[in-house]
This record gives sequence, structure tokens and C-alpha cells, in this order.
Amino acid sequence: MTDRLRPARRLAPLPDPLRWSITAWLAAVAFGVAETAVRLVLPDPPTAGELAARSGVYAVVAAAVLALASGRPAVRIAVAVVVGGIGTLSLIAEPVAWWAVGGSPGTFLAAADGATLLIVGLRAAHLLAVIVAMAAMFHPRVNAFFRSPARAT
Repeated sequence: MTDRLRPARRLAPLPDPLRWSITAWLAAVAFGVAETAVRLVLPDPPTAGELAARSGVYAVVAAAVLALASGRPAVRIAVAVVVGGIGTLSLIAEPVAWWAVGGSPGTFLAAADGATLLIVGLRAAHLLAVIVAMAAMFHPRVNAFFRSPARAT
């Protein structure tokens, strides 16, 4: 109840690199959604349960990414570890495992149909967006924002 009576603190403006990070994270989510949509036209599309799980994951990730603007260090750590770390591993695990057992990228790409090539492109764009988002999220101006007493708590 006392929080409602307290005057609102002035929030520090978001540094540009944090805006870039948030934008890149949301782009990564969009690439993931697009990949899921393309998979719907494949011979073995995702099941309703898989679609529900992906939708839930995308919603949680988007909410966490938007929460970066709060300036709470725990949010940045969670996004970095869970989305940037574990999420990236989930993106690359399948292709790395396939390559490790002798898969040939050239042969795969030469035999791939349009939908599969689109999925490969979306996955690559998704991964690039994550790399950009992670780099921007730890830019020196963003580090200062997360340490600043003027940010929201």
C-alpha cells in the first residue's frame, strides 16, 4: 500500500545499445515464429502441443526481453543465461549433432527444397540476431545503465 503513496521516481532513459539489444531480441523471436510457420507446410509439421509449447516460450522470452527496460540486473542475467545461453544451444544442437556424425552442409543444401532453405535462412538470421542482442546487452553504456541508481528497481 505504501508503494502507491510514494512519488514515482524518474527513470533513466534507455541507452541506445539497450534499445538495439531489445530490438534484436524481438527480431530473434520473430525469426523463431517465422520458422515455426514455415514448418507448418512441411510433410511432418509441428503438433498442436509443440505449437503451444513454442508459443509459450516465445511469449515468455518476449516478456523477459521487454523487462530489460526496467534496468533490473537480474532480468539481464536471466535473459543472457536462459535465452542467450540455453536458447542458443537449442538453436545449434541439431545442426551440430548432424554435422558431427558426418553430415555434409553442401550436400544438404544442394538437395534441400525451398521451405528447408527458408528454414535454414531463418535459423541463421535468428542466431545472428541473438549474437547482436547479446553484444549490445553488454555494451559499456548498458552496463552503466544497469548500475545506475536512477534506473527503475
